[in-house]
Amino acid sequence: MSAVLSPATDPAAGAAPMTDGFHLVIDALKLNDITTIYGLPGIPITDLTRMAQAEGLRMISFRHEQNAGHAAAIAGFLNARPGVCLTVSAPGFLNALTALANATTNCFPMILISGSSEREVVDLQQGDYEEMDQLAIAKPLAKAAYRVLHAEDIGIGIARAIRAAVSGRPGGVYLDLPAKLFAQTMDAAAGAASLIKVVDPAPRQIPAPEAVQRALELLRGAKKPLIVLGKGAAYARADDEVRALVERTGIPYLPMSMAKGLLPDTHELSAAAARSYALPEADVVLLVGARLNWLLSHGKGKTWGGKHAKAWGGQKFIQIDISPTEMDSNVRIDAPVVGDIGSCVTALLAGIGSGWPRPPAAWLDALSERKNKNIAKLSETLAKDARPMNFHGALNVVRDIVKANPDAMLVNEGANALDFTRSIVDMYKPRKRVDVGTWGVMGIGMGFAVAAAIETGQPVIAIEGDSAFGFSGMEVETICRYQLPVCVVIFNNNGVYRGTDKNLGGGADMAPTAFVKDARYERLMEAFGGVGVYAATPDELRRGMEEALRSRRPTLVNAIIDETAGTESGRITSLNPTRQKTT
Repeated sequence: MSAVLSPATDPAAGAAPMTDGFHLVIDALKLNDITTIYGLPGIPITDLTRMAQAEGLRMISFRHEQNAGHAAAIAGFLNARPGVCLTVSAPGFLNALTALANATTNCFPMILISGSSEREVVDLQQGDYEEMDQLAIAKPLAKAAYRVLHAEDIGIGIARAIRAAVSGRPGGVYLDLPAKLFAQTMDAAAGAASLIKVVDPAPRQIPAPEAVQRALELLRGAKKPLIVLGKGAAYARADDEVRALVERTGIPYLPMSMAKGLLPDTHELSAAAARSYALPEADVVLLVGARLNWLLSHGKGKTWGGKHAKAWGGQKFIQIDISPTEMDSNVRIDAPVVGDIGSCVTALLAGIGSGWPRPPAAWLDALSERKNKNIAKLSETLAKDARPMNFHGALNVVRDIVKANPDAMLVNEGANALDFTRSIVDMYKPRKRVDVGTWGVMGIGMGFAVAAAIETGQPVIAIEGDSAFGFSGMEVETICRYQLPVCVVIFNNNGVYRGTDKNLGGGADMAPTAFVKDARYERLMEAFGGVGVYAATPDELRRGMEEALRSRRPTLVNAIIDETAGTESGRITSLNPTRQKTT
């Protein structure tokens, strides 16, 4: 327990040692095995960052709070315990809100701790420095939000934040710490006694036996079963159980993007290369940590059954989720199984036994035929040596690099850069791919890359669209400052989606989607002491990436992509409203 001593409280003078709010926050975090804080120093938390570092916590200081927040959020996903982001009041707090809301939407456990103005001034709206009712603003965007006003409650506040972040469906939590709290003092022994070591913050939730039996009966009768693995399955760390479920039943599976690698993408039962056939044709679909949101077309329409629905009376869904309110959110869930994924999959395995019938050969053969056809078509495309490089030519290199370095972390964002990477680059191990997730939010790249390097100790490959990189690009200085083994690859096609758009008004300004032609992004990394690589060919891209992984030096590869490559909004063009043509 840290103590603050002064002449008046020096034990030699006969007074008991004292502690303060600064040290109580630090001690509460350390007691709960929080080892790293992501954030920015400033009023009123500058001294807290200094003291945290002095007390053995790793303080990773960013250039913008949003990126620090994204780092904390993905640290939570990678570790299954809350990542912590620390910000200043008002503007700094607001900057981190995107990350907090994104963490809540994606079920990443994260705690945003922000300093704030004094309550009595805020409540009377008297114009304090950066005055803002931060708690009220954070509540709609977080799973939970708390404010601590007294030093003796710091331990309880942090304990509640930890438990809220990881219990049940994980999410973002806000903890408001007014400036006056930090300077409050109290007896050090009483302070130590007020801290709480959180016990079993995310207890197992065992599914009901009848729910498990209902799911097994439905699965047993399926003629065209399919398993869909979501990032919740990756977060659950039930890797062996999930693999056993797939291989014992022989049911084909489809991984969502952050579930790639739970089983190797090259596994014989992977249906990823036949996705557009598997989803509408399956008669019983088992969702494991996946939600029927927009990423899965809400479980409706031609993606799910379409014209074939009447042939078997409609698709049937089994859903494993820790939240009962997720069931029936878009379509009827015929067999809801509520509980943590590890417990639910284990219960299913216990009921499967050794005599489980394999899926009909006709179903497996049909999937295999389409998968092999699509893989052959992709291989033919990847083999073409287009000049200038297109997305396929560049990603053929990335594909080889990831295969040769399966322990490396892959961070991915963009529109076309995201879509092509997800479908082309195979993953071989769980929790090695992190990307834009449920919202498809741009700007996660450098924050995710920093946290992935720090939390795993492995090299990081960040595949970025040139537009996506712009949201967090200044964090290459952070990467260089901490000498992190991050290789950033920017697919530079001179604009948002592509670089060929023209100003429809005919003026001197460039089109809204166009960037400066032939930008030298690699020089940004060089400015801070990292390695910059200009890559106009696949061979140059390969050499740059291989050297970055070998040396583990901060590297940015400016991969020049044909500016005509790419499509509007990537694969979600249909979500873009189009103007009505008039005559």
